[in-house]
Amino acid sequence: MSVGTSTPQLPEGRYGRTGDREADRRLKAVGAACAVVLLLVVGWFGASYLLRETKMNGLVPTFQAVSDSEMQINLQVSKSDGTAGTCTVRSQSADGAVVGLSDFQVPAAGTSYQALLTLRTTARGTTAQLLGCTPAK
Repeated sequence: MSVGTSTPQLPEGRYGRTGDREADRRLKAVGAACAVVLLLVVGWFGASYLLRETKMNGLVPTFQAVSDSEMQINLQVSKSDGTAGTCTVRSQSADGAVVGLSDFQVPAAGTSYQALLTLRTTARGTTAQLLGCTPAK
């Protein structure tokens, strides 16, 4: 009696046809390619959103309540040269009520602007907050 090795025969139709396996491989390859393209597009839009140049950025690093009707604010703006605009600042009282709101003009000259400004209030302000800067159109 001789002992030989033979390849077991798989039952017909149980594991699918070889053509189905080839179609699955192609489908996986197409899906992977689409996923890579989608990631590249999302990355492109995300990077362009984050890296786009903002024309005006401002901040109010210091402020002081001078009286019940005035706040002294230090406004600092970085911007593109030749860009003029407006920065809006508000002040709130201790209870959170808005007691002052004003727009301050930013001149076009230079790449930065810094000024000590007076914000008029209807009651004593405890905060000075920059709401935003908008370039002129």
